[in-house]
Amino acid sequence: MPLWKIACRSIQFRAVSSALTAFSMSLGAALIVTVIVIHGVLSDSFNRSAQGYDLIVAGKGSPLDVVLSSVFYLRPPVGEVPDSYLKMFQRGQYSHLIEEAIPVSIGHHFRGAPIVGTSPEFFTKLKYMGNREYKFAAGRNFTFGEDFTAVAGSRASKRTGLKVGDEFTPESVQDAEEGLEHRPFKVVGVLAPTGTPNDGAVFINIDGFYDMHGHDHHESGDVAGHSHAEEPRKYSAVLLMTKQNTVKPQGTAVDPNSPDFNPSAVLDERAYVNIDAMKLPGVLDKTTDIQAVSPVREITALLTGIIGNIQMVLIFLSVLVVLTAGIGMMVSIYNSMSERKQEIAVMRALGARRLTVMTIILLESILLSLGGGLLGLFFGHLLIGGIGPWISEYTGIIVRAWDFKPMELVLLPGLVLLASVVGFLPAAVAYKQDVATSLTP
Repeated sequence: MPLWKIACRSIQFRAVSSALTAFSMSLGAALIVTVIVIHGVLSDSFNRSAQGYDLIVAGKGSPLDVVLSSVFYLRPPVGEVPDSYLKMFQRGQYSHLIEEAIPVSIGHHFRGAPIVGTSPEFFTKLKYMGNREYKFAAGRNFTFGEDFTAVAGSRASKRTGLKVGDEFTPESVQDAEEGLEHRPFKVVGVLAPTGTPNDGAVFINIDGFYDMHGHDHHESGDVAGHSHAEEPRKYSAVLLMTKQNTVKPQGTAVDPNSPDFNPSAVLDERAYVNIDAMKLPGVLDKTTDIQAVSPVREITALLTGIIGNIQMVLIFLSVLVVLTAGIGMMVSIYNSMSERKQEIAVMRALGARRLTVMTIILLESILLSLGGGLLGLFFGHLLIGGIGPWISEYTGIIVRAWDFKPMELVLLPGLVLLASVVGFLPAAVAYKQDVATSLTP
């Protein structure tokens, strides 16, 4: 009979204690899986939330606050960006570096959902989660000329009850204190879920945002699409998509008739980052009263410096649970050795070698760990599926039971290694057991 079958029979003979040992191991494994998957999904969502644009232009202040305000809508705006800078990015001094410049103004809320004033290009030019386009679950995008129109994020629509055709009036503490009333906005669209902070916001036409405050449209008409009497606008931030050059660097001469000509090398040379665009943050910081922040860089620093440390603490605590379960398994198997003296002695008397008996005990430990690990994987993803709706409700980040992270693959080999270590002591006891003494009544 194969040794692993003998080990399985031994586990079945002590079914209750074996089940409890595997279950305790599964709890620790489930905690590790839950932490790995949820942290991975959150990290991916944070990192990809701002990938539709390269830079955020805002007033002087903390770069992290700029990101938390403009990307996640969690902080008040950091300073203001005069309309003259928007013109500079759209058709002025820096327009040769900028693909798109989209203004954003933040400052009101409706039933707890932040109100974001922006232009229609926010949903047509920007992407999210890598290269995904915004889609509408109902209705459509607002357009230029429709000043008092709005688009609700999927989570904001549920939270506020807004749907296509509804009207609402943005609220603010200052307006409430001054007794101001604004013209209502009409919802013309509801976004499909994106898994980004935009799900929790209500977006209004930026023209209506300024009309609501009694400001007129600016003279250029770049954002509004038409001209009015001027009063310079000031935005909370401007989102920039920089141009990517595909021109061969100067000073490189390649002869296509040369025997050393390599077409793939030429293509590699012609694809390079726009160096001038990369220098833009430094130039603006030194020469203007605004700053340009890389959202990806700030989010990465946040995840590495704070959230990453929290993950390590949670994984450390989960590993302690697994180690405790492993020690419990060692104690359980060790205590059973006194009950199995005659069983082991009979195996030895029938010709089993010491190493064979030792291997069977180690296999028991490994099988219990693997069983607990597989059960932990199942429990972990079941737990993720259970708390996923709660996470989505409060953060807008979609976490599903079938989300998988490659780091989970390390779990089972790690449990096998742990089982080999904790099973060594009982196996050594079985190895040294004297046959004659064990068979003596």
